[in-house]
Amino acid sequence: MQSEYMYQLLTKMKAGDQQAFHTIYNATYQDVYRTVCFMVDHPQDREDVMNEIYMQMWTSLSNYDTNRPFHFWLHGLVIRQVQRFRVKSWRRFRIFERIRGFSQEESHWDQPAVLTDGTNQLISQALQKLTDKQRAVIILRFYHDYTLEEIATLLDIPLGTVKSRYHAALQSLRKNKRILPPERMEKINDY
Repeated sequence: MQSEYMYQLLTKMKAGDQQAFHTIYNATYQDVYRTVCFMVDHPQDREDVMNEIYMQMWTSLSNYDTNRPFHFWLHGLVIRQVQRFRVKSWRRFRIFERIRGFSQEESHWDQPAVLTDGTNQLISQALQKLTDKQRAVIILRFYHDYTLEEIATLLDIPLGTVKSRYHAALQSLRKNKRILPPERMEKINDY
C-alpha cells in the first residue's frame, strides 16, 4: 500500500472511520501475524497478542508521527506488545508455579507449534533455539529488512546492544548449521 494512500486512511481512521481501520487491518494482518508467530510460541497467545496490537494501534494513533513510515511505527507496536505479553506471561507462570507447588499437581504444557507460512520448518526450529531478544533482532533484520540502527530505535536499546544480540544470534545459528539447509547457511554466513 502506498504511503500517501496509507496516510489518507490513517487520517480517516483518526476521525473514527471503522472502514479505514478494516482496510489497514487487512493490508497489514499477514505481515504482523507472521512476526508474532516467530516471537510467541502458543497459538492462543498469538491471537491475544494480535488483538492487543490492533487495539493499541487504534488507541495510540494520535501518537503516530507522519514523518516516519507507517510500517516502522506498526512494527514498534508489535515489539512492545510482545514484550508486554512476556511480562504478563512470566507473572502468570510464577503464580501457576506457586499454586502447583502447593497442590503438588503436575501440569502438562502443550508443545509449541510454529506456524511458518512459507518459511522452512528447519529455519523456524533454529530460530526457536535463540533467546527472545536474539530472535527479535533476527526477525526484524531478515524478515523485515530493517537496518541495525532502525532495530535499535524500534527496540529502544543502544545500537551496540543490537549488534551484540545480532552477532550472538548468528553465532548460535552457525552452531546449528547441521539443522539448516546448505543454501540457507551460505546466506547466513554472508552476513
